[in-house]
Amino acid sequence: MRFFETIRIEDGKPKHLDYHNRRLNTTIAHHFPPQPPIDLANFLVDPPSQGLFRAKVVYTNRIEGVEYSPYTPATITTLALVEASIDYPYKYLDRSPIEEFFAKRGEADEIIIVKDGLLTDTSRANIALFDGIKWLTPARPLLPGTTRARLIDAGVLHEADIPVHEIENYQGFALLNAMVGFYELKQWKIVEPIG
Repeated sequence: MRFFETIRIEDGKPKHLDYHNRRLNTTIAHHFPPQPPIDLANFLVDPPSQGLFRAKVVYTNRIEGVEYSPYTPATITTLALVEASIDYPYKYLDRSPIEEFFAKRGEADEIIIVKDGLLTDTSRANIALFDGIKWLTPARPLLPGTTRARLIDAGVLHEADIPVHEIENYQGFALLNAMVGFYELKQWKIVEPIG
């Protein structure tokens, strides 16, 4: 079984490595015990010195490889709700189950995966919704992301179960991942998926 971490590299500097190290080492400890801790800083050598890049670190019980690629965020304004009984508690390299649901998005730019009547994640990001007072993030995401964890620790986000039928009650919607950080969509609309 193989896993990966996605790390934001900004002008040659990796961002928030403590949270990535925590998730990577928790994953390794669960699947390949016992192993000494890994520090990703030792493997992110010679990153591009200018611009915004995505570092993809593939690993098992050891680091297998690191790839750098330029990053441009996708434009997302429409989201389709997709019911799915799926488990994705670790950042598996094999994303085919999620990609199958993403393929059902129809005309939408992205999907929101609904599990047991509750909002979870999009295909590539955790989410947060603004209730007029505070930003809430699903208490039971498919994958607890590093940006989500960091913003919960900072008191910016609050965990809550968000039933799918209540989505229209929210005033704001944001995507959360290592590359975009906290990215509030200026416009967002829920559309019907293909199936």
